[in-house]
Amino acid sequence: MASSTRLATILKAVMHGQPKALNDSYYPGWHLAPVTGLLNDPNGFIHFAGRYHLFYQWNALGCQHQHKCWGHWSSEDLLHWQHEPIALMPDDDYDRSGCYSGSAVDNAGVLTLIYTGNVKFEDGSRTAWQCLAVQNSTGGFDKLGPVLALPAGYTGHVRDPKVWRHGEHWYMVLGAQDQQLQGKVLLLRSENLRDWQNLGEIAGSGLGGLGQAGYMWECPDMFSLGDRNWLICCPQGIAREEKRFLNTHASAWISGELDYETASFRHGAFHELDAGFEFYAPQTTLTADGRRLLVGWMGVPDGEEMCQPTVSNGWIHQMTCLRELSARDGKLYQQPVAELQALRVEEQVYHGSADNAPVLEAQRLELLLECQGDITLNFADNMILQWHQHELRLARRSLKTGEWLYRYWVGAANRLQILCDHSSVEIFINDGEGVMSSRYFPPHPLQLTLIGHAEVQARYWSLRHCMVE
Repeated sequence: MASSTRLATILKAVMHGQPKALNDSYYPGWHLAPVTGLLNDPNGFIHFAGRYHLFYQWNALGCQHQHKCWGHWSSEDLLHWQHEPIALMPDDDYDRSGCYSGSAVDNAGVLTLIYTGNVKFEDGSRTAWQCLAVQNSTGGFDKLGPVLALPAGYTGHVRDPKVWRHGEHWYMVLGAQDQQLQGKVLLLRSENLRDWQNLGEIAGSGLGGLGQAGYMWECPDMFSLGDRNWLICCPQGIAREEKRFLNTHASAWISGELDYETASFRHGAFHELDAGFEFYAPQTTLTADGRRLLVGWMGVPDGEEMCQPTVSNGWIHQMTCLRELSARDGKLYQQPVAELQALRVEEQVYHGSADNAPVLEAQRLELLLECQGDITLNFADNMILQWHQHELRLARRSLKTGEWLYRYWVGAANRLQILCDHSSVEIFINDGEGVMSSRYFPPHPLQLTLIGHAEVQARYWSLRHCMVE
């Protein structure tokens, strides 16, 4: 499809689809979501020339994982966002099967995108090109084409470049699958973003003491925080455990020391990044004042996503809230960015037994809750959090079968921060030591009921709408 024809088709889809999406009671009031069609991975998250830019995988033409473009939002304050022109469309031979995920950098004052051009062949095989695009004077992007072909020794599953500057060089981590169908992360180096040297594998299945750890590592992101280097990634195919890695595909972090001279990464064990039902493909950036922020796709590939009721209204998925990362005692903590507090309206306070707490209107709600006993949080009989002192158990009915499914966070929890938005709940545990992010689709109006004899201390606010302009 020619670029002009595709753009016209997308514009028609938006004009027809946006009214249905915005009128859907499940459409978020303050999270980022597609105006129509399918949204998945966040891409190109960056602070550039006084604004934050967040790109995203977007199929405006339907709710299937096809026709992937890069949509684009920008913001001055991480709270109020505006639509920007579509950044990338799959209209060249090297990206004809989709402009897949990647990152953005400031290259001598030019906003530059590095992404995967995906190419699928009729026989079922595929290849991948790592490509560049630069912003032009109109706010759109001009493609510069491929700068890195498929590296030798790997299948066509090589994608999701994350690029950063260190010293005199650019570095890239790249998700890959080797010829033995094991997931890896490659480290590459360049002086100019065009000519790349593959320095080898720095993490993955069978490396660093991890043992068998999946057949593909997607969406790698490496950064420094405190005195450590951190790698977050999405290892596909890791074994399910009794109370961890229960989604079809996981998101995880490992930390250690990246030696740029030897291109080696000495790291510790795997840790699940989010223990809820929907979280995948997170990406980070630095703020203007030096904070490390993360945003993720509140979805999971290959699960029950196509059973979500929003599909009937022509849209699917949303982003998580923006989160600030910190390192404490060797753990990666996530907390909602402070900017979100501007959405709070009229603080309420309750101290007493959970059974006597008021029923909370939870359509758009922030709740800070402390408790020393066992209680239950009932989200409209549609999702139930059992808070025991040694673990949290989150229950939600399967969209396919109706049976109860469970997710767990194991550890002593004494404080929760809960953010609700129409059809999503994000539960931050012990000031960000753990997180459980989930979509759910309850009847409206949505109410949250606390159950149990234990004493609770609660502060809560309704949250105002904050829509993309």
